[in-house]
Amino acid sequence: MTQDQSAVTSLYPGMYPQATAESSGDNAFPIAPLNTLLGFDLETYQIPLEHLRPSKSLPEGITHTRKFKQIVSSIREVGLIEPLSVIPAGAQTAEFVVLDGNLRLLALKELGQASAPCLIAKDFETYTYNHRLNRLSSVQEHYMLRRAIDRGVSKERLARAFGVNLAAINNRVNLLQGICPRAIQLLDDHQFSPEVTRSLRKMKAARQIEAVELMIAGHTLNGAHADALLKASPPEQRTDTKPPEPEAPKGDPIAQIVKLEKEMSQVQTKYKDAEKSYGSELLNLVVAKGYLSKLLATEAVQVYLHRHYPEILGHFELVVNTVSMEEAVDAEARGTDRDGSDATPQIAGET
Repeated sequence: MTQDQSAVTSLYPGMYPQATAESSGDNAFPIAPLNTLLGFDLETYQIPLEHLRPSKSLPEGITHTRKFKQIVSSIREVGLIEPLSVIPAGAQTAEFVVLDGNLRLLALKELGQASAPCLIAKDFETYTYNHRLNRLSSVQEHYMLRRAIDRGVSKERLARAFGVNLAAINNRVNLLQGICPRAIQLLDDHQFSPEVTRSLRKMKAARQIEAVELMIAGHTLNGAHADALLKASPPEQRTDTKPPEPEAPKGDPIAQIVKLEKEMSQVQTKYKDAEKSYGSELLNLVVAKGYLSKLLATEAVQVYLHRHYPEILGHFELVVNTVSMEEAVDAEARGTDRDGSDATPQIAGET
């Protein structure tokens, strides 16, 4: 380290002590791994922010994005977890170029910090730092949050650290509630939103496994696909639909039988009464038919009834010309024209 870089101080001094003559054998502490090319110095240094120079220009309006706000919230709540990766800008200058951590540097400046923990790289290489990342899966993130809560970290503090509202933390904490173990095992290495498990928990275990396998095979592990699979699930494979309840009997079977027997008894009584009076009524009809036949045979009576009482004349003629009750009904139905006027036969001799 040059004289111009005197402002750079070790963050953890004494972490890697120099070897002495007394430290030998099993007690010797190597200052560097043998036959290994290290990408960084073993020490982590605290470097003033005015000595750090970004390696690229950030897009305009980056400070208003959700990602940047989450970084600021995390640093404000728990501090900077991952040090910046830097490399000296030159042998005769105190400045360092930031290889990885330009957003974190901007967030530290916004928070008013004076310095930042940094790892000093030995090669100007940014590809490894920016792209070779192993991100937490959604299941691992769920376990991490549950472990933090079990150790006494409040949900409110987690929400502040991640820059989200409390509802988002609750969704992540309850992410796997109602999901069968086999489906969780299939989801273990994937990233997905809480909307996926919200749809899955409305399915039974076998359908959950089938739905997860279909989404993974189609590389569409998202809420829209999970909701479509939920809607395509038969009712017997869902937990949010109740089975159809058996129809309750409309009444007591014994009471229905008693009521039916009473109605049948009334019908039989009316039938017997009609049977008793059938003979006398038929005789009266035969006598009336004979009398009307003689009455209508008189031309003067027909002319008078046709002129003054045409409706009565029509009924008299119907009775005279019928043989049975069924024929009377049919004849009455045929006695009306299409225009609704009575088809009363013309009386012979009428002028």
